[in-house]
Amino acid sequence: MVAAPSMPIPPPMSLEQWADMAEDEPGELVDGYLVEEEVPNHAHEAVVSWLLFVLMSWARPRRGVVFASEHKIGVAPTRGRKPDVTMYPPDTRLGLGSLSRKPPRLIVEVVSPDPRDVRRDRFEKANEYARFGVRSYWLFDPAARIVECFDLDPQGRWIRAVSAASGQVTVPGFDDLVLDLDDLWSEVDRVTADDPEDDLAAL
Repeated sequence: MVAAPSMPIPPPMSLEQWADMAEDEPGELVDGYLVEEEVPNHAHEAVVSWLLFVLMSWARPRRGVVFASEHKIGVAPTRGRKPDVTMYPPDTRLGLGSLSRKPPRLIVEVVSPDPRDVRRDRFEKANEYARFGVRSYWLFDPAARIVECFDLDPQGRWIRAVSAASGQVTVPGFDDLVLDLDDLWSEVDRVTADDPEDDLAAL
């Protein structure tokens, strides 16, 4: 039996090559190679939309900059990530390119139920963002209905500043910013509720 020829392994991709990929090409860069991104469900996207509205309303009067999930960040020489939500300090200048090498003030990830995605957000990305110098990291878990906010200490470790499931939450370091979690989960429930017309159509 003749063995099938092995496929050559493609050379590693640079951050610049990854940044220049078309917008409809998914994937994050890990050690020079594309890795599959999580597949967001409706609850995930409802949280992201809610956060974008809240953070942009807070940041814009303060001249902060907020980006959604297609914003590309070079967190290490061979690693590029696309956080769910990113916020930069006031008057940040990023230029006309498609890749940022500046540590944001805040990165938010919305945790998906898949164990691989949980591990990626809670461990892999958390470690990368800490080494990159991101000052605050928030995790929103719509399945567990919990929000965790972490601050980077002087030793480069994440310290949990907030863990909450309901009510109005203020986060240290973000003056006058209130996260109304009851409103958030209500919005998630509204978006993810079954449509009675869909049930009738299935009969």
